[in-house]
Amino acid sequence: MRLELVPRAERSTAMALVSPVIAIGLTLIFGVVLFASLGVNPARALYIYFVEPLTKAWSLEELVVKASPLVLIAVGLAICFRANAWNIGAEGQFTAGAIAGSVLPIYFPDFQSPVLLPAMLVMAMAGGALYGAIPAILKNRFSANEILTSLMLSYVALLILDWLVRGPWRDPGSFNFPESRLFNASATLPLLAEGGRMHVGILFGLIIAALAAWRLGVSVHGFAIKVTGEAPRAARFAGFDQKRIILAVFVIAGALAGLAGIAEVSGTIGQLRPEISPGYGFTAIIVAFLGRLNPLGIVIAGLLLALTFLGGEAAQITLGLSDKVTRLFQGFLLFMILACDTLIAYRVSLKFGHRAAGVTGTADQKMVSNG
Repeated sequence: MRLELVPRAERSTAMALVSPVIAIGLTLIFGVVLFASLGVNPARALYIYFVEPLTKAWSLEELVVKASPLVLIAVGLAICFRANAWNIGAEGQFTAGAIAGSVLPIYFPDFQSPVLLPAMLVMAMAGGALYGAIPAILKNRFSANEILTSLMLSYVALLILDWLVRGPWRDPGSFNFPESRLFNASATLPLLAEGGRMHVGILFGLIIAALAAWRLGVSVHGFAIKVTGEAPRAARFAGFDQKRIILAVFVIAGALAGLAGIAEVSGTIGQLRPEISPGYGFTAIIVAFLGRLNPLGIVIAGLLLALTFLGGEAAQITLGLSDKVTRLFQGFLLFMILACDTLIAYRVSLKFGHRAAGVTGTADQKMVSNG
């Protein structure tokens, strides 16, 4: 006896739209079981995680600040996933962009100019794009698995960052703490409102999401990406260069992740540290799928996943829970999203008997009939 996934003749459009809601509902049920097993009141824990952060003005600002990098990265990943290019290395591209964009304020700390900040943004996007191009080139040239190469390159970037802030880029006045010098005012993204942490970088995600939705919906490039992902053979007949598209989507995703990296460093932190991300690059994968690979849906999904970060921080303080609980929540949410999508495309079939015996029997029957 075995279980097999059989492709469905038709996929339900209604279920495709409702499946994220089902996945969220199942994740909440999982949360109830999880908190109960930890000896925590599930109702109070879920309130702290998902409701309390929405009741205070400062936490709403933090929600937007945390959602901004998630949206930027997830839009780039959605473009990759639409082309059937599995970019799992956004965390590394985020870090590479932050490193590249920080070169000027670290090496020229006294440089004050209106062109400094735009130059940092451009350098960050270039750094992220070049880092994102590496797994695409390896895939196109050597047929290397982009999932493995992009993921491993993430850890390379994180180790490079750690080495820089502990070595050549460490601030001489940091009392031996692993951090770079603070960026000057010209190298810092302006705040949208005094007294908070909302900076102009949060507008990047909204603008990029709107542009991506428009380009993917009406342009030839958007159509080429979609066809390459869904029907590679048809894309070749249409004259679309699959290798060029793979390289392009990785470069775009890397550039957006790099932009998110420098926005986080310049707008929120103000310097480089060993840890500049709580896992935005990996969480953005969940955001992309929860938003159905639609840039506008990603904005809503980004806010939801940012809420789990805020709720996780509150739970650590109020309930004494580990930050790993937040990762567990996010991982289970991704699992349920993928499970729902799988069941939309396939139905589960229960098969009896052994496949090998069946094949042998068929061969024997053919021999008897031929004889």
